[in-house]
Amino acid sequence: MFEAKAVVQNEAGIHCRPSAILVKEGLSYSGKILVTAESGTCDLTSALELIMLGLEPGAKLKIQVSGPGEEEYCKKLVALFETHFDFPPQ
Repeated sequence: MFEAKAVVQNEAGIHCRPSAILVKEGLSYSGKILVTAESGTCDLTSALELIMLGLEPGAKLKIQVSGPGEEEYCKKLVALFETHFDFPPQ
């Protein structure tokens, strides 16, 4: 298992659109992914569960990845959680 920390950077936090991108990425991984915040834990397979964590800007989270290429995949997820999403893209 590989573990890393991330801080939500998006101005509006992790709402519907960012959560859809994150969950899509999570579902494409064959291992297990857990995201833990102060408000709880989810396994990154449900946008609703991720939204229910209430990840506002500045929220600190721990991402745990178990499976093939776990370190690289975890770093990829950290980068996504720390992305400044802009909808629609400018």
